[in-house]
Amino acid sequence: MNYWLMKSEPDVFSIDDLKKKKKSGWDGVRNYQARNYMRDEMKIGDIVLFYHSSCEVPGVAGLARISRPSHPDPTQFDSNSDYFDSKANLKNPRWFMVEVEFVENFNKIITLSKIKETKGLEAMPLVQKGSRLSINPVSLAQYQIILTLRE
Repeated sequence: MNYWLMKSEPDVFSIDDLKKKKKSGWDGVRNYQARNYMRDEMKIGDIVLFYHSSCEVPGVAGLARISRPSHPDPTQFDSNSDYFDSKANLKNPRWFMVEVEFVENFNKIITLSKIKETKGLEAMPLVQKGSRLSINPVSLAQYQIILTLRE
């Protein structure tokens, strides 16, 4: 099993939105490294730290799980979508997504500042200067430390 941190802006799609839907495709990712993680490395059952980004209090808001493996992101083919890609086609899709399912909503967000000050999390890509990737791998040790920060 692998562990991941996936970022979403809560005013676009929050952990509460996922809880209501139960499952959702993680569509609209247009970064090649993040796409490669979804396409090549994410597997059913992998655990996701659901991270709220670009908000007043960024941080880990809960847990999700990969519930469907990588498949072409349909938004790349929809000319009305913000994520349309004119270079993508059905025979040769460029963008992929996974499906995530809700696991747990944390009582309190584990803030970015708390993560930054916690011993053992210094190597997380999330806390590295200039890291802006929306999907990052997380080690088992880092995942376990994050879980200890829940209140």
